[in-house]
This record gives sequence, C-alpha cells and structure tokens, in this order.
Amino acid sequence: MELNNVKDSAGVADDLPTTVDVLIAGAGPTGLALGIDLARRGVRALVVERQDRLSPGARGTGVQPRTQEVYEDLGVLDAMRAVGGLYPPLGLWEDGRITEVREMIERVDPTPAVPHSTALMVPQFRALEVLHTRLTELGGSVLLGTELTAFTQDADGVTVRLQRAGAPHTVRAAYLVAADGGRSTVRRELGTGMSGPSLEPGVALLADVRIDGLDRDHWHRWILPNGGFTALLPLAGTDLFQTLIAAPEGTTDTSPETIRTLLSTRTHLAPEQIREVVWSSVFRPRAGMADSYRTGRVFLAGDAAHVHSPAGGQGLNTSVQDAYNLGWKLGQVLRYGAPDSLLDSYGTERRPIAAHILDTSTRLHRSGSLRRGRDLHQLDIGYPDSPLTRELRTDLAEGTPVAGDRAPDAPCRTADGRPTRLFDAFRGPHFTLLALGDVELEEAQLPADPALLRVVRVGGPAPDLLDADGHVQDAYGSGPAVLLVRPDGYLALGAPAEGATARMSAALADIVGTAALQPAG
Repeated sequence: MELNNVKDSAGVADDLPTTVDVLIAGAGPTGLALGIDLARRGVRALVVERQDRLSPGARGTGVQPRTQEVYEDLGVLDAMRAVGGLYPPLGLWEDGRITEVREMIERVDPTPAVPHSTALMVPQFRALEVLHTRLTELGGSVLLGTELTAFTQDADGVTVRLQRAGAPHTVRAAYLVAADGGRSTVRRELGTGMSGPSLEPGVALLADVRIDGLDRDHWHRWILPNGGFTALLPLAGTDLFQTLIAAPEGTTDTSPETIRTLLSTRTHLAPEQIREVVWSSVFRPRAGMADSYRTGRVFLAGDAAHVHSPAGGQGLNTSVQDAYNLGWKLGQVLRYGAPDSLLDSYGTERRPIAAHILDTSTRLHRSGSLRRGRDLHQLDIGYPDSPLTRELRTDLAEGTPVAGDRAPDAPCRTADGRPTRLFDAFRGPHFTLLALGDVELEEAQLPADPALLRVVRVGGPAPDLLDADGHVQDAYGSGPAVLLVRPDGYLALGAPAEGATARMSAALADIVGTAALQPAG
C-alpha cells in the first residue's frame, strides 16, 4: 500500500509563476488549509514544500470538533470522515494480557448547536492527501521539491527566492506566510524569537508499523518499570498501528531493526509479529510561541508560530485554525481593498489563543493524565477582546452568544419547508447578516456582492429560514436582533433591531473598510 501517492509529479505547474498574491511556505495541514481558503476566495496563492512529496507518517491524528467545523466549511469534512474514525478505548497491558480498559477520548453526544462533538482520528498523511485534493479541485497548486532559501520585503511586497531541482527561481508575492514548521526557515530569517515553558527532557520514537496478531479494538499501552511507556494506536482506515516508544535521551536510531527490537522487548509481541516498519522518526517534546506573528508582509502560522506537547492533540488543530483566521483577512485585503491594518488582528486574536492552549497542553504533558474531554474540543475559543468585536445588546439571557463567541449551528427550514442548517447559510467565504425576528433592514443600503455579505432572515414577515423547532431561538435567544457572523464563524457584531442597517454597515466598515461597501442600490 502506498502511504502517500502525492509526489513531485502531482499538483505541480510546469511553468513556475513569477508573481502571486500569497506565497505559502510549507504544505502541511496549515499551509494546505490556508491555500484552500484563499483559492475559494479567488486569491492567487502558491504553496511550496521542500520535500518531494507530502509529509509521510501518521504524526498528529486528532481532529477536534471545532476543526471539524472548519473542515466542513472548507469542503473536506466528508472526505476526512471517509479516511478516519473514532478512537478506540485504551487497553492497559500487564503480564501479557489487557488488565484494564479505559475511555481515553470522551465521547460527547452531538446537539443542534454542536453537530460535531467528539474528536475524530485521521492519520496526518491521509489528512494531507484530502487537503491537497481539495486544493487542486479549487485550482490551487503545490510545488513539491521546492525550498524557500531567502526573501526580502519592501513596502509593496515580498521577493522570495526558491530552489527547485537545483535551479534558483524568484517569485514576487504581496504577502508571505510561513507554515514551514517548528524549525521555520522564515522565522529564523526574520529573527523572531520564541518563548515558552520548559518541558522535561525526553525522547520518543514515533513509527507507523504493521503488526500481526494484535487486535484493533484498543489503543494498546504498556507501562515500563521505570515509568516509561509504549503505546500502539490502530490507525483508522489503514492496516497500520502508530507506535510511541519512550526512549533514552540521546537516542537517534530509528531503523526498522531498532523499532522492532524495542517493541518486542517492551511488549508481549514477538519480533516476527512486527511485520513492517513503514515510517519512523525521533520526537522530542517542545513548547513555545513566537514573539510576534507578523513582521511587515510576512506572517507566521501553525508550528512556525507555536509548538506544543502532543498531549491533548491541540497543535494541529490550533494550526489549522490559524490558517482559517488569516485566510479571510488576506482575502478581504486582496479582493476587496480592506485596510492592511485588518491583518494586524490575526496576531492580536491568535496569540492569546495559542498561549492558552500552550498552557493546557503543557499541563497535560506534566500531569501524565490520559483523560481527554470536552475542554480540548476548542469550541469555547472566542475573540471577545478583539478590535473586530462589538456587542451592543444589553440585558441578554445567560448563555446567549455574544460578539466574539463562536456562532452555533441550528437545524431549521427554508421558507418552502426544506430542512437546512445555519451552518449551510454560513458556509463559504462571505460574512452573514443574521436577522432574528421582526427586523427592518434597508437591504439596498447593504453591500451588493453576495461573496462579501449574505443576508439571512430567520422569522419575521419575509423569512429566508423558519425556526420550526425552536433550535435557532435556543442557540441565539428570542430576538429581535441582528448578528454579523464573520467568515470564520465567529460573531463580530450583536445589535438590537433598531437602526439595524446603519449598525451593520458601520460594523462592516470598521472591519473591511469602506472601499468594499458598495450598496446594492
């Protein structure tokens, strides 16, 4: 079985471009997600990756519920589910048998407001293939075997020097995004420092292996006398197990022979049962966050901006959501002439999130706790203190979402009775004006471009959607009110119905500038 068939011949343009809107360094989850988001906005983006194929290895496997919502909007959730699955319970081994079974990943029932409620397991190499396929469907491309070697920036753009097949090439971009990992070349060239907590020194060997005679109904774990451990996770959608082996400091040997020997000496498995070691790597836990996410026209995202202990499965998810936050802002600036200052809100919003998640993953790493619950789902992340957030309503009932919060889902019906969801209305690169109840809007005074703003009325005299079962009211309150939902699914504005059009226009102007706000009339 070929683990990763996206190699240098796939998704690569024969003629290298010389100018693009955004150059993205790194074709990991961050870079590919950003490429998808920009491609659907009509932004000319190019992803470059120094390896000659998408990165192999299962690596990070957990897709948290909030990231599943992001993937649904980007059009890849169904494909992710098709190659993924749920985590099995943890089986603790002793004396050659499983002596205890625990649910490590808490399973939470979905609700109308939270349709994706349990972590999904997707091997990272499969996730990259899904994201790459979606990017090429949208007309985007990845230049594999292409290394960013240097760059310079000025007031108008960034000149990026690439090395491909031994030959240099130069690309001019309006913006450069570093999604090139924890040892980011771009971050180093910028001279941007990283700071964070110190983790206890340690080494682990990470490998994807084929094993005979071991059930795939458990996440297997063996505790060693010295307190170390070995774990084998059956990877959904494959015949592989991901193994994590605590190893002595200074270990560098990741050969199949070493992996086979360690597994057979630390578990009940015989060497001949470990049929094949497909991929392996040395892992050393680190934690830190970049001192700045932006320097001029260059941005850091994903592991280039923050690195986490793998405890809790937060790193990949935080990284994809970096891309989701930055993508719509770059789109507004490049497509609609929004002020460049909008891009400053990327770091303003995402650095505090990374700091909080860094604390969480570090705490879990140090505690050794195996339980993974709802607090890791990233559904409670919000931007209440963002300069893009404005809440004008008063006397709200407890639990009502306010500006800065995630916009919940809610099943409802179209005006002609067909079932739909609020997430269907939000899906796409646009802002959504959500009018709840009897709200008078002067739509001729709102932007005409549906790719910028869509008006959705729930209830009232001329509804687009009917709250037949009360799920919208349960999620958002009874109204009347107007809400502005950002393209990344957070509430930018909450306002009373009175003067709704003027309030909405002012909020949009504050976010995207006046250049984009050409009224329909």
